[in-house]
Amino acid sequence: MYQLDEKIYFYLLFLLPVLFVLFLAVQFWKKRTQKKFAEADLLKRLSPDRSTSKSILKLVVLMLAIVCLSIALVNPKIGTKLETVKREGVDVVFAVDVSKSMLAEDIAPNRLEKSKRIVSEIINHLGSDRIGIIAYAGQAYPQLPITTDYGAAKMFLQNMNTNMLSSQGTAIDEAIDLAKTYYNDADQTNRVLFIVSDGEDHSERAAAAVESAAEEGIKVYSIGVGTNKGGPIPIKINGIVESYKKDQNGQVVITKLNEDVLKEVANKGNGAYINGSNTGETVEFVTDTLNSMDKKEFETKQFADFKDQFQWFLGGAIFLLFIDIFFLERRTAWLTKLNLFNEKES
Repeated sequence: MYQLDEKIYFYLLFLLPVLFVLFLAVQFWKKRTQKKFAEADLLKRLSPDRSTSKSILKLVVLMLAIVCLSIALVNPKIGTKLETVKREGVDVVFAVDVSKSMLAEDIAPNRLEKSKRIVSEIINHLGSDRIGIIAYAGQAYPQLPITTDYGAAKMFLQNMNTNMLSSQGTAIDEAIDLAKTYYNDADQTNRVLFIVSDGEDHSERAAAAVESAAEEGIKVYSIGVGTNKGGPIPIKINGIVESYKKDQNGQVVITKLNEDVLKEVANKGNGAYINGSNTGETVEFVTDTLNSMDKKEFETKQFADFKDQFQWFLGGAIFLLFIDIFFLERRTAWLTKLNLFNEKES
């Protein structure tokens, strides 16, 4: 496990292409100026030890030194010890709808991206709760088991797309049944499931699944993503809309937010429904809901005693700059023998 203290210093790496462009400009200026002074053959006789490749080598060394210096300023740290810590929180599972209807752009940029943004913002506001993620369409798929690793959660979340499940539909019942396997602590006082969906094309078995979950002490909340007016489902190729999904009669399909289904799910699950159009209000609602619940103490392992590693990269940068000082733009005997750059001797 590692940490990066000051990621902003990675911007120093933008100096590399600038240096390269400047190097090419200087080389072009030198050649043009030398042509005005004398012919190429005469220049070789006047400066027989001049190397045409040493300048490239100096540039490479300088660029490597900048890379090392940039990493040193970022100050990477490596965790050297695992320790068990006690935390208090709620087990929270997010079931995110990834059916094709979630590609509708009636809510910017589209329903799926809006859902991912909502969940990501909620994760940013969590304290010590454990979270899990489920993707579902015509079937449910475990995306991330219960964990306290919020970084991993957001990474898996961003990788979710409508192509990850081949069967279409909105199998809320399967998502709920799969969520029940996530809560492995029988003594957990509060288990929460958030269903993020447009509620369209849902399974008729959703009500029974919610009631079963409620009997096991799982509170089911729903977040509606989309609009009542709805919108078409775009079919894109290389990010460009080529057409829209059509029904058997050749008519463009208009998908709408089905709030009635999502409200019914939340009511039967002893939870509540919220329209996710406003991300800020949705995040505030979820965080307030979780904060008002009783917390369960649990143990988790995390890295401790992170040790600085900047000194290795700083030493490398100093060493490379030291080498660069002694690289003169004339041939070196042992480098000439190696002929690394296929230079012809005059």
